[in-house]
Amino acid sequence: MTMTVRDFAARDAEAVVAVRRAALPFEVVTEASLRFTVEHAHPAERYRLLVAERDGEVVGTAHCGLAFQSAEPGQAHTTPYVHPGHRRHGAGALLLRTAEEHVRAHGATALYCWALQGLGGVEFAGRHGYRPARSAHFQRLDLLSRPLPEPPDALPPEVRLHTAAEWRADPRPLFEADAEVTADEPSDIGAELDDYQDWLSRTWRHPLFDHELSTVVTVDGRVAAFTAARTDGLTRYLSGMTGTLRAHRGRGLARLAKTDSLRRARAAGYTEAFTSNDGANEPMLAVNRRLGYEVRATEVRHVRTFH
Repeated sequence: MTMTVRDFAARDAEAVVAVRRAALPFEVVTEASLRFTVEHAHPAERYRLLVAERDGEVVGTAHCGLAFQSAEPGQAHTTPYVHPGHRRHGAGALLLRTAEEHVRAHGATALYCWALQGLGGVEFAGRHGYRPARSAHFQRLDLLSRPLPEPPDALPPEVRLHTAAEWRADPRPLFEADAEVTADEPSDIGAELDDYQDWLSRTWRHPLFDHELSTVVTVDGRVAAFTAARTDGLTRYLSGMTGTLRAHRGRGLARLAKTDSLRRARAAGYTEAFTSNDGANEPMLAVNRRLGYEVRATEVRHVRTFH
């Protein structure tokens, strides 16, 4: 049996989606989103989407690149995914080694990699020289059976609910809100959003970003909180980012935004909602518990440094 790793081609999209969904059933990914990510990658990221084949069959994949939005140079990221039916045949190791060689060739000094607990992923990372860092929790909400909080009878006069679609003519206020929230998000690799055109290209126009189901809360006409919805256009809904600007935290606006978005997602026919939160982000974990989300899996971010 021959195991090989090569770069993703458009013809691989269906097979790679199948691998991703089998290996990590808590995310939203489509063929269109895979192709979009490859085609619109920022040049500074040196992004590659790798495909592992076993005797010509796609059995694994990994994305890798430089964390170009980090203020600390030399940071890089990767995560291998191997179909559960094809593990322990070397696909993960070959994907990881290929990713390491790629990012090191472009100056990486530290490579971060996610690994699921309970399925051998943590042990795999340890065997390859990675040490554990922080954790995150995948959560799921059954939109068919779990009740959602009722909307408030009335909002304070200065508070209004909108959809992101209302900013189609000028999304810059949403970019500025995203930049502030992202800067405060717990993470091993910090990110600074300072390129509006890049944000328009890779976030606002991303094929999974659902402008109609993304809720924005304004206070006195200015963006105060938001939840960005990603959907597959069928049944799966994902909270891509939820946050409140610093001046408005502690007022329950993030929960208000998420509740509104989830209720509209259910009305639109979505049956499953997913989200993921850093293990140290207790405020958002508490919001999700109150909404009925249940933790389904925990992943641990690992890091390996190069000398």
